[in-house]
Amino acid sequence: MSEDRSALVRHIVVTVAYVVCVAGSLVGVGLFGGTPIAEAAGGVLAADSTHLAPASSAFSVWSVIYGGLGLYTVWQWWDRTDPRRIAWLVVASLVLNAAWILAVQAGQVWLSVVVIVALLGVLALTFQRLLAVPPRSRVEAVVADGTLGLYLGWVSVATCANTAAALLDSGFTGGGAPEWWAVGVLAVVAVVGVALALVGRGRLAPAATIVWGLGWIAVARTSGAPESTTTAVAAVTAAAVVAVVTIVVRLRTGLDTRVGRQETAT
Repeated sequence: MSEDRSALVRHIVVTVAYVVCVAGSLVGVGLFGGTPIAEAAGGVLAADSTHLAPASSAFSVWSVIYGGLGLYTVWQWWDRTDPRRIAWLVVASLVLNAAWILAVQAGQVWLSVVVIVALLGVLALTFQRLLAVPPRSRVEAVVADGTLGLYLGWVSVATCANTAAALLDSGFTGGGAPEWWAVGVLAVVAVVGVALALVGRGRLAPAATIVWGLGWIAVARTSGAPESTTTAVAAVTAAAVVAVVTIVVRLRTGLDTRVGRQETAT
């Protein structure tokens, strides 16, 4: 297959996958006869189902992510070579996203966990490839690095909430100490956020959606059932840790870069 033909196939597949993903998301919000995600699978993914469920307003971040993926889909028609090798990973993420919605609609909560973990793995690999090769323009930095960074951060939080919902669906309620189970999971999310900040040299996009998700978990635990000040404080603390470490690493990376340029100049 010639390079031009290969590029055309890639562009078409990315576009089709995006359309399928958006259609799936519309089903997920209750259009086209679908059941809203919060009501599907017996409501185990609703904002009041577990200590790790974010408030419903948190999911508005999908509008930003889908919008960014739409921009990436349009932009990639001009990216004939895909030197960062991310296009097919984006396709995989879009297909997995749609598959997750179908799994939840079918009431297969544990299957949805398997799907979202696979999605998280795909996005982590995409993030690694984005780090390996710098963006060639500001536009690419926004539509590729920015969008996929937001996607990765949000799915990191959503994976924890999804797993908690699956455990609840299986009858596990925290062994009499659901708050402390939640605190432990939030600590893991904080570790993931710090790791992304260090590996990503302070990239803001993943941290932004991690902080966003953690913040809405805190809101949910202080404004509705199950109420838990302990979980809310843990979520806010985790969000603060991720935000502070990301900013410090970013500032430090910028400082090191400037110092390196000055030393080279002298």
